[in-house]
Amino acid sequence: MWQSKRAKQKLQVKFPKKDAKYLGRQEPVRNEKTERQLLGELYVDKAFLEKLLKDEDLTKSTTKQGVTVGRLIQEGLSYLDTRTDFWQQQKPIYARIRDRKLMLKRWTRDQKRKPSEVARYILKSMEDIDMLLTSGSPERSCQKAEQVLKKIQGWSDEEIPNRSELVGNLYSCIGNAQIEMGNMAAALQSHQVDLDIAKENNLTDAISRALDNIGRVHARMGNFQNAIDTWEEKIPLVKSNLEKTWLFHEMGRCYLELNKAAEARDFGERSLQCAEEEGDIEWQLNGGVLVAQAQVKLEDFQSAVTYFEKALEQAKRIHNVAAMQAIIIALDEANKGFIKELKEEQRLERMRELKELEDEEEEEEEEEEEQEEEKKKEDAGAADTGERTSKKPEEEKAGKTETEGEKQVSGTEGGETIAPKDGEKKQEEEEEKSQGESGGGSQKTEDDNTGKSGENIPG
Repeated sequence: MWQSKRAKQKLQVKFPKKDAKYLGRQEPVRNEKTERQLLGELYVDKAFLEKLLKDEDLTKSTTKQGVTVGRLIQEGLSYLDTRTDFWQQQKPIYARIRDRKLMLKRWTRDQKRKPSEVARYILKSMEDIDMLLTSGSPERSCQKAEQVLKKIQGWSDEEIPNRSELVGNLYSCIGNAQIEMGNMAAALQSHQVDLDIAKENNLTDAISRALDNIGRVHARMGNFQNAIDTWEEKIPLVKSNLEKTWLFHEMGRCYLELNKAAEARDFGERSLQCAEEEGDIEWQLNGGVLVAQAQVKLEDFQSAVTYFEKALEQAKRIHNVAAMQAIIIALDEANKGFIKELKEEQRLERMRELKELEDEEEEEEEEEEEQEEEKKKEDAGAADTGERTSKKPEEEKAGKTETEGEKQVSGTEGGETIAPKDGEKKQEEEEEKSQGESGGGSQKTEDDNTGKSGENIPG
């Protein structure tokens, strides 16, 4: 009985041989160049881990916690693969389920009756297409979608009232499968057909879906700016916070790949905000990591450390060991950058202080020189003033004497006596008075003598 049960369990996981290449880790086909672009500096870490994985002795060794090194390496590689696929992943499951339910809901409403055999067939077919894609069988998923597309071409409009919407949805499924098979050119064409049908029939949700997928194809091809431009057109059509979280994260990743770190940070913050409003811890983790990576690019290491630390706590909450390990590595690098930044700031601060001291010393020297120059000028001015002061009385006296002489000469020559000034007049009067007194005596003697002489002259 036990063996029979075990045999049944084995049968449940068997796949056809043609899908064997999608077993194991069930990776999508990757382009090495695109992967290198997406991982950036982490691509070197991935190559290093893959090299370590080949060392059997190392992989068999265990840590103190009893975990094999090989397991840790596998978890690290798994996380890097997740980072590569995360923002270029097949459209999130919630969105695909929503698209399918909306289409079937409108279909049932249009028929105004219970789902027919046709409706049940299409519903079952769409579920099979989706299951094959998510289980790692994109080729079978694509074949199934093409079969259904071909089959419905022969059905009437009464049986399929929303034929255009169904056809567009099938092209979308085909395009998603082609992405996983690595056939990007064909995928872009399929999603473009979906977009054209949606626009022709004014199907808003289908337009949003097609733009979403076209953007993903551009991102997978490394055409990051085209992806951003396409998603910009989609933003007004997004209705839920969860979808905004995913979309803003995708756009932020593209900006980061274009080395536009400021834009990457802004979209990372928008993604993080929507995730917080939605209460989704995993998307808060992803949004926070994106912001932290952008801050590292911007060399704002302190902010990067803060976001990485918060993301690490969120990774612990959801028990994402691989994310924790990757964040710890990134956090260590950010801390090194932060320490380096602090040292550089300290060095620049010391240089500023030295420069200020030098400037102050130069200013003091200039002030001293100016003061000495002023003092010299003052001393020279004082000496000049003293010399002029000592010369002035002599010059005035000489000038006065010369002026008086000129006046006397001028008066004599002109026959006129120039009236002296008050001071001079007073001095002259005193001199005349003095002379008058002495002159008067002489005149009296002369008169007396004259009188006596007259007496002796005969009449």
